[in-house]
Parts: sequence; structure tokens; C-alpha cells
Amino acid sequence: MPPRLLVAALAGVGLAVSFEPLRLVFLLPVSILALLWCIRGLSLRRAALVGEVFGLFYMFPLIIWMRAVGTDAWLALSIFQSLYFALLAVGLAVVSRLRGWPLWSGVVWVAVEVFRGSWPMSGFTWGRVAFATVDTPVEVWLPWVGANGVSLLVVASCGVLLWAVLELRETPRPVVAVGLAACVGVLAVPQWWQPERTTDGSITVAVVQGDVPGHGNNLLAHHREVTASHVALTRELAQQVDRGEQPRPDFVVWPENTTAVDPFRDREVRDSIQRAAQAIAVPILVGAIVDAPRRDQVLNQGIVMDPVSGAGDRYTKRHPVPFGEYIPYRKHFPERNFGRLSLIPRDMISGTRKSPLRIGGALVADAICFDVAYDDAISEQVRRGAQLLVVQTSNALFIHTGQIEQQFAISRLRALETGRTVVVAAVNGRSGVIGPDGDVVEAIEPRTRDVLLQEVPLTTSRPPAMVVGPWLGRGSVLIALGAVLWGVLPYRQRKRLQTAE
Repeated sequence: MPPRLLVAALAGVGLAVSFEPLRLVFLLPVSILALLWCIRGLSLRRAALVGEVFGLFYMFPLIIWMRAVGTDAWLALSIFQSLYFALLAVGLAVVSRLRGWPLWSGVVWVAVEVFRGSWPMSGFTWGRVAFATVDTPVEVWLPWVGANGVSLLVVASCGVLLWAVLELRETPRPVVAVGLAACVGVLAVPQWWQPERTTDGSITVAVVQGDVPGHGNNLLAHHREVTASHVALTRELAQQVDRGEQPRPDFVVWPENTTAVDPFRDREVRDSIQRAAQAIAVPILVGAIVDAPRRDQVLNQGIVMDPVSGAGDRYTKRHPVPFGEYIPYRKHFPERNFGRLSLIPRDMISGTRKSPLRIGGALVADAICFDVAYDDAISEQVRRGAQLLVVQTSNALFIHTGQIEQQFAISRLRALETGRTVVVAAVNGRSGVIGPDGDVVEAIEPRTRDVLLQEVPLTTSRPPAMVVGPWLGRGSVLIALGAVLWGVLPYRQRKRLQTAE
């Protein structure tokens, strides 16, 4: 066990640094392969211990940016998330006894990713294997099978490679060679065959990044200055347009939390936003905190502010962050004992919108901050006709951490998965325009005040991933449960026979 635990710890660290900002992506398959090796032949209890060690050494460095919220939050979330990898290891140990175990290992891995990303309290999706695959050969599978399918392919391929190494002595080499060739062939097919992408014209989008004064990580302390900065930059763009120095955009995108007060109740903020929209003479998608009907609740919204009619279509954040934007079971956490919770006096409630926004003649799928890491927030809008994706994010709290680059990488993955341009608007970094091929067309450096103006295509075709990906996730859960049960029954029977002897 000690060598296995050491290898599991190293594998966890290796998988963590496969992600941004270090992005040592060559360690991704090595780390997965090492974990699969560690678990083979172990009892379920020992496999759980190996998985727990792997999970701890994976999550601690991966989400070290949570220290910006608090060291206690970082420790608590990392330890809780590591429990899922103990569960994963048990499942992998069971299916490793089945024929075709590399494929079952991939299915079990995806099932646990789906479970971890949905329960409890809408789950936590950070660290999905697919999120580290942008700019790798397997990224071409994203429009076909989505993030769920790519995670499955990566893990199953690592399983096939381990199988080949383990079977070389007992299985004829031609059989092993055929197995490896089949795996490589499957991974290589989309290199020459991609879903057809059709477009319906293009529009010009302006992205405004207004920055946060001071150290850059305390938006609430400077929220009126942040609003004023975005208003000023938009008015400056309007002046450039009027002088003929820049083309007029079809609409403007402001980040999440560009107003931290309800613009429907604060007349000064509302009027300043309206004047900015009138100056540029096109709609502005504003990120706003809006009062809910109940006084103890709040909404995080993207609001289309028209220069003539004012506030129109809205998108409400689908996945607020537990203990960051709302307090689950608040009555059990008295503020006098949990001082940090006093910083969240009202609970942010989840939105339910599934259809895209109509802005400037385009159908736009909106995602607010961590929404981009959840499949449902985007795929449902794309299936209903979205031609373009917009990610409104603040992330000011994490501005000096690797979270900024990790989230931007997920936005690039969404571009590949949906076959659509993704426009990212951040308060102070990183804003940019990502093409349907996942490449960054143009970006604004963090901690700068700037406006990005870009013509982008409006995509009308719908890649298979928008249907296949979600069903792969649901199906993996059911199939993994069946495979684990099938593997457990013979194991129990053998244990009973050994006890009887």
C-alpha cells in the first residue's frame, strides 16, 4: 500500500497541474493511467483509501484559488470534493475485474463527474478531465460528444494503454497492437471529419472591461466606481463611432456585477446606464444584482438595456455558488458563530431560463460566471436557437489567482463544443473573443481598462454534442451503476466461498 499511496498522491498533483495556469497537459494521461494502476487488484476499502489520497492531492492544488475566499473554505471544499474520488476509486476497483474494463473505467469516471457536478446543491464541476483538453488532439471530439464524451474517451484510452502494458506478457503481441491501433484510430477520426458549420451573417460586438480600483479584488467596496468606469468607456466608444474612427457595434456587453445595486431601484445607476445606451445607440447587456420579490433574496442577472425602451430581456444566473452567493440551510448557521456568513446577508436564487436572449438582431446564449462550467446552462439555449455565446463574469475576487485562466479555458472548450463564438466580458480579466475553433481571436489583458470591438459570425448549425453530450452523462450514471453491481455480485460470491473454506 505505501507505494500505491505515494503514486496516487503524485498522480493527483500531476492531474492538477495539467490544468491552467501551469498547463502541463502531458501529465493528464500519465496521472489517470497511474491512478488506474494503483487501484487494480485492491479490495474496495483499500481502493477507497487510494482514491481519497488521490482526491486530496488533486483538489488542494487545483482549487488553491479558493484561499481568496478563505483558507477554511479552501480546506473544506477540497476535503469534501476528495470524497468523490474515494467513491470513484471504489467503482474503478469493481469494474477492473470485468472484461473490457478500460471502457467501464471511462464510464464510471464520467458518472462520478456528473454526480459531483450535480449534488449536493447543484454540485461543483471544477476539475472535469475534459476541461484540460483544449489545445490537445482530443479537442476535435468536443463538437461530437461534448465534455462528457471527451472525459470518457480520455480515461478509456488511458485504460487501453494500461491494458496493453499489463497484457504484453500473456496476450499475443498482434492482439495488443490491434487494440492500441483501434484506440488511436477512434481518437484520430475527427481530425479529418468535423460537423458542418453553417452561419447566418455576422454582427459586431463590443466588450467593455472597466477594471476595479485599488488591489482589484474588492468590487463591492468600489461598485459605483466600477459602474462609472463601464459607462465612461462605453461613452468614449460612442464618441469614436460618431467621429468615424470605429464601426458601430450591434450591441455592447458589460460584465457580471457592473452594477452591484438594483438599477430598477437606484435611479442614478439606471439613468447612467440608459445614457450610455443612448450614446452608443445600441443595446447593452448589463450585469446587475437585482432585488428579488422577497427582501432576503437577490438575483444575478444579465439585462438587455435598449437605448429607447430601456430594460428588456433578462437572463438570471442558473448556478449560484453555495456559501459564496447563498447560504444553504441558513437557519443552521447563526452569524454570531460563522462570521464570514454575515458578508452574504441575502440568498441568491437560481434562474430557470432555457431560451436565448434576443440582442441586436441575434439570439444570444448568456452564462454568468460559474454557469459556463455547467452543461445545462449553455446546451439548452443552443438547442433553442442561440447563434452566439456570451459569458458575463466578475471574478474580481480571484484576479490574482489561477482561477481566471481556468475559467477562460472552460470558455474556450464551450466554443469548440457548441461550434459558436464565445464572447467573454470580465470586470478586470480575462475578457476576450473566442472563435468557434476554440482559438482566442482577441483578448484584453487583466487589470486594464479597455474596449474590444470584434465582428463575429452567427452560427445556426447545431453540433451533435448538444444532444449527445447530456445523454452521455445521464447514460453513464445508469450504465456505471449496472457495471458496478455486475462486478460486485461475483466478488461477494467469491468472498463467501473463501469464508466457507
